[in-house]
Amino acid sequence: MPVNEYKLPDVGEGLTEAEVVTWKVKVGDTIKVNDIVVEIETAKSLVELPSPYAGTIEALLVEEGETIAVGTPIIAVSSGDSVGAGYPAKDTQDAAAPQPAGKTAGQPAGPPDGTAGSGNEDSDGAEEAQMPTLVGYGPRAAGTARRARKGGATPPSQAGAAAQEQLQGAFTPGAEPEEIEEGDEPAVPVSPVQPDTGVDRSASGRVLAKPPVRKLAKDLGIDLATLTPTGPNGTVTRADVESATPATSDGAGAVVETAQTPAAAAIEEPAAVGRTGARETREPIKGVRKMMAQAMVDSAFSAPHVSEWVTVDVTKTMRYVDRLKTHRDFREVRVSPLLVVAKAVCLAARRTPEVNASWDEQAQEIVFKRYVNLGIAAATPRGLVVPNVKDADQMPLRDLAVAINELTGTARAGKTQPAQMSGGTFTITNVGVFGVDAGTPIINPGESAILCLGAVRKQPWVHTKKGKEKIVPRSVTTLALSFDHRLVDGEKGSRFLADVATILEDPTSAILF
Repeated sequence: MPVNEYKLPDVGEGLTEAEVVTWKVKVGDTIKVNDIVVEIETAKSLVELPSPYAGTIEALLVEEGETIAVGTPIIAVSSGDSVGAGYPAKDTQDAAAPQPAGKTAGQPAGPPDGTAGSGNEDSDGAEEAQMPTLVGYGPRAAGTARRARKGGATPPSQAGAAAQEQLQGAFTPGAEPEEIEEGDEPAVPVSPVQPDTGVDRSASGRVLAKPPVRKLAKDLGIDLATLTPTGPNGTVTRADVESATPATSDGAGAVVETAQTPAAAAIEEPAAVGRTGARETREPIKGVRKMMAQAMVDSAFSAPHVSEWVTVDVTKTMRYVDRLKTHRDFREVRVSPLLVVAKAVCLAARRTPEVNASWDEQAQEIVFKRYVNLGIAAATPRGLVVPNVKDADQMPLRDLAVAINELTGTARAGKTQPAQMSGGTFTITNVGVFGVDAGTPIINPGESAILCLGAVRKQPWVHTKKGKEKIVPRSVTTLALSFDHRLVDGEKGSRFLADVATILEDPTSAILF
């Protein structure tokens, strides 16, 4: 029965790795081509991967929370209707047993190095041409060699090591199992926190815990073997991990603490009063946050930033927004001042095309773009993303409102696709939604300018009406423009910012652009 390994594809532009976030299937499930099997996080977004194969899930080759390189096998799918032809079942595939799950006593077990069981190699060549391949992911690589599971090369005990050696000898012609001398005790690691092998523990001494729980314990530096399980069948739960502290979960720490002098203990005791959990936690820098950090560093230290500010009376814009909300064409569309700012940017860019251009360092050219792919910076739990509205300058106001709402909603849900974040030409960041007046934003890489919209507040303002000046409460906001001084000089940057401010002061002036 052929077993096909689905390898992690490059779902973006030259991405090299991704994190497995959530499996959508389990061992034994029957799937069809293009069924969603897993959700991954790349350096740009969360992506759901469809399967290029149909059949039965033989094994999930990667744990949730694990970051792997593009091209790594992540799932094994058999074209038959039974599980276990070449892979052990999920719950038992890591156990050091002489027979993998699904094998009968008379069948040969797969090699201990993690490759597929015998019987698949001869049929792969004939089946490969018939297996469907997902469009864009390329043909399936030849062979069914399975990637060695994380931690599988290190037995948890002397008995497990002996079993593995005996098992390996059964598959190596002429090889004899190596005897374990009585004095050959495995060295005790210095650190009391042992590495998470990514496998459940069975009666041989391995802790039973689900992958998310193991990942949490690993992030907090807690050894699962030191915890008292409270879940079904002796399973360690998330609550068990969260309730553990360094003092209770770290055996070595407990020994050192008892050896402290009373004076030392008295000094440290006040700091611990009222505190629960670990004193420090660490979060890996990966995925969207890693990409964002690198992009901001590259931009900040490659483009000479200049920032200019202007305070604007946007009372007429706020009235215009209120009228749009009651208009029949906008009743089902969310309308905010950001919509008017977006339209103003598209109009003002016509008079100052440099703010919508890019600097090509390699070709030593300035690339002027006759279209506006308007990026809207969106804060998400996984980091800052900047999806963009393609050809925003060609959209009617209602279509632009719908596009912005869909874009920001998708971003907050973590479902933005890499294609939606590529090709941007200008970016707007709205810090006003957080009650912040203004800021000096960093230009999105590949662009030449970014506009920051601050909070709209009621403030006393000198208002001129019929030649008379009065101090009256008005809706006021601050705009801040950061631009690349290599291609946008002070005059052009100031003119663009003034044009945007003019439209916001009186939206009817947009007909002049």
